[in-house]
Amino acid sequence: MKRMNEIKNIPFSVCMSVYKNDSASFLQQTIDSIITKQTARPTEVVLVKDGPLTVELDTQIDALCHVHPEIRVIALEKNQGLGIALRTAVEAAQYELIARMDSDDIALPDRFEKQLAFMATHPEADIVGGQIEEFITSPDAIVGKRIVPCQNEDIYTYMKRRCAMNHVTVMFRKQSILKAGNYMDWHYNEDYYLWVRMMLQHMHFANIEDTLVYVRVGEQMYKRRGGYTYYKSEKGIQRYMLEHHLINLMQYINNVSIRFVVQVLLPNQIRGKLFQLFFRK
Repeated sequence: MKRMNEIKNIPFSVCMSVYKNDSASFLQQTIDSIITKQTARPTEVVLVKDGPLTVELDTQIDALCHVHPEIRVIALEKNQGLGIALRTAVEAAQYELIARMDSDDIALPDRFEKQLAFMATHPEADIVGGQIEEFITSPDAIVGKRIVPCQNEDIYTYMKRRCAMNHVTVMFRKQSILKAGNYMDWHYNEDYYLWVRMMLQHMHFANIEDTLVYVRVGEQMYKRRGGYTYYKSEKGIQRYMLEHHLINLMQYINNVSIRFVVQVLLPNQIRGKLFQLFFRK
């Protein structure tokens, strides 16, 4: 019991970004899930306003800060995108362990406790994530689950084809992220780009077998994962891995070809069904 209490008392930060299109009510649910309902509460939540927000969001954030003094707000004058917002949050975080969270998802109550325990018993790990379950209206009605590998070697292999970390679930060591260059602006794929740079630094990855976060999805998710702009972003990641010898030319051609078909040629509705059939449980 004493050991578990010690784990729960490990200080850590949570980094989040909010922008004008986010929902105030979803943000309330998210904050409840990572503070009020957690068995291991964060020492601080660094919340970056990525540019001007709506009056409703600003009012909601002020109310949340009043209830939860551990929330620290950083306001960017203009919208700069998720990569720069998270870079700002990581630099501002006061603690070595940092967890990521999106502003519309719901963390399971023991998420942080499990990750703190893992990092405490695996000092070699630079980052640990977990599985996600997806919902549209309520976590009581799960529509999919994204399962990623758990062991470092398997993650490295998987990463050469697709992103092997569920971004909203990760907890990492600040110094490791800074050593890899921190988050950078890479449209739609800020996380994948960071993980690849961590691979080049031979850092240690891990995922927990358990579901850590319920992720809100819908038609907009499949729209964001389609189109030529998204394809160019993913193609750029593959090119970066090729240039740095993480994949060979045949792997590059195969990865890029699959992405072109799925992200450019397929309509949203078919793309959504394909994701559910082949990329989700």
